[in-house]
Amino acid sequence: MSDNRNMFIAIGLSMAILIGWQFFFGIPQAEKQRQQAEQQRIAQQAQQQTAPAAPGTDGAVPTPGAGPAGVPQGASPVAGRPMTREQALAATPRVAIQTARLKGSIALRGARVDDLLLTEYHETVDPKSPNIVLLSPSGAPNPFYAEFGWTSAAGASVAVPGPDTLWTAAPGAALTEKTPLVLTWDNGGGLTFRRTLTIDDHYMFAVKDEVENKGGTAVTLYPYALVSRHGLPKVEGFYILHEGLIGVLGDSGLQEVTYAKMDKEKPLAFSATGGWLGITDKYWAATVIPDQKVKVDAKFSTGSLNGVQTFQTDFLAQPLTVEPGGTIASSGQLFAGAKVVQVVDGYRTQYGIDRFDLLIDWGWFYFITKPLFLAIDWLYRLVGNFGVAILIITVVLKGIFFPLANKSYASMAKMKAVQPEMTTIRERYADDKVKQQQALMELYKKEKINPVAGCLPILIQIPVFFALYKVLFVTIEMRHAPFFGWIRDLSAPDPTTVFNLFGLIPWDPGSVPVIGSYLLLGAWPLIMGVTMWVQMKLNPAPPDPTQQMIFNWMPIIFTFMLAHFAAGLVIYWAWNNTLSVAQQALIMKRHGVKIELWDNIKSVFKKKQPAKG
Repeated sequence: MSDNRNMFIAIGLSMAILIGWQFFFGIPQAEKQRQQAEQQRIAQQAQQQTAPAAPGTDGAVPTPGAGPAGVPQGASPVAGRPMTREQALAATPRVAIQTARLKGSIALRGARVDDLLLTEYHETVDPKSPNIVLLSPSGAPNPFYAEFGWTSAAGASVAVPGPDTLWTAAPGAALTEKTPLVLTWDNGGGLTFRRTLTIDDHYMFAVKDEVENKGGTAVTLYPYALVSRHGLPKVEGFYILHEGLIGVLGDSGLQEVTYAKMDKEKPLAFSATGGWLGITDKYWAATVIPDQKVKVDAKFSTGSLNGVQTFQTDFLAQPLTVEPGGTIASSGQLFAGAKVVQVVDGYRTQYGIDRFDLLIDWGWFYFITKPLFLAIDWLYRLVGNFGVAILIITVVLKGIFFPLANKSYASMAKMKAVQPEMTTIRERYADDKVKQQQALMELYKKEKINPVAGCLPILIQIPVFFALYKVLFVTIEMRHAPFFGWIRDLSAPDPTTVFNLFGLIPWDPGSVPVIGSYLLLGAWPLIMGVTMWVQMKLNPAPPDPTQQMIFNWMPIIFTFMLAHFAAGLVIYWAWNNTLSVAQQALIMKRHGVKIELWDNIKSVFKKKQPAKG
């Protein structure tokens, strides 16, 4: 029973490791290669266009953003060569956006929010590296922008503002936390459009659109908002992380559609009251948010423009009629920035935005992942280091699960104490496995031993391991969070490798074809492997040679596999192993069981005596 149990555990763990390797590293690597090939194809097509335009539409009118975009007036790209971002920005008059966390501009032509940099975040851990570019205008490489506006009913001849409309702002106007921006446009047919934008001290824009009717007839208009992205962006390619189109839309709930899936989908339509929708990256997002009391028709769609694929999320609100001499108004919001947990949660509460916290991909184990992050974040605010916070939370979790682990290790200690009796039973009934199992079960019952208790500590670790992996991978708070020494980013793998003597040799082992990724074996994965090996040597080697081989190779397999995981996760695993060794040794000592750790370790280095003939 015990031998079979250990064998099943060993095989199960090995399979879990191999499946986990494929899930977290093998498959994502293949997906990255596919994405890179797709990006190269798009880049080649982009070289053949003069300038991208807004996504085309083929649905029924009214349709959000259906007006033509064209090349921004004033642009003069070289034939056959797309404009740079700087050229596209200079092609139209703009009003500056300047806050403590955002820097950019709003195009007066089209009134789009299409130029945004995140001043608190950089492309690398080097604080001198460029700021993260979130939004870019049409005409630039990789356009990504938000647009609010009005559209008219099918067949109506009402002139409404579009992507080429030149709005007017007061001289010297700018959008800051303290100064709103007011834009106006007269359609020449009796309608005056007025747009007021405000922004808070983080990433939320408020947009109020008003239409005044100075004509003699009533006019019906539909307010809309959209987020559009041209071209396939670079994605992480990990299945535990959603990147692409996203939204929470009433009874339809959370909708997550990847860029790849949009290739196979027709436009996805939803009807909801309130909610939100947009496009998300790993750490950043742009989403439009209607008035939470207004019914909207929302849509996820994709198209092609000059050979470049486009992605769009939009909503169309219920029609509003402005009578002669009257005014109508529509309000909405735009979130464009970093997915900081406290900020996103705050917006959900402050504005009552339906399930806005799901903008952060907490995954299926939301009920474990988010509380774990909140606990780590709280500890971080006390100690000032996320790595130390992870070490502390590991101790706390050990304390919480100590009663269960105590029973488990106590049962293992009892089993170890009766090992001589188990050996005697196996020898006595060597030819009768049925009687052998019956005798072993009677011994377990007599000594009050649970033969599967040893599985519990491992089973406890699994959900915590995956939850911590998710926290390190998806939360921006962990991005570029340093530990000590060479670990400058807990969310990235250990940057060192033993194969260049941890940087002493000026050579990158990762550049080796085919096997390069397997040579990036850092110091912390090695530490983790040693702690795991020590933990396994705390118990005597299983009698079965196959089991011995599996348990001997397991620390080595784990070492290479976890080398590609976030450093914070590897540090957690090494620390957890160390605590487990101390905990198990203490419990064994309390039960009077000999701790054979040093004996087992020394036996590894002893020369085996040749068998006597």
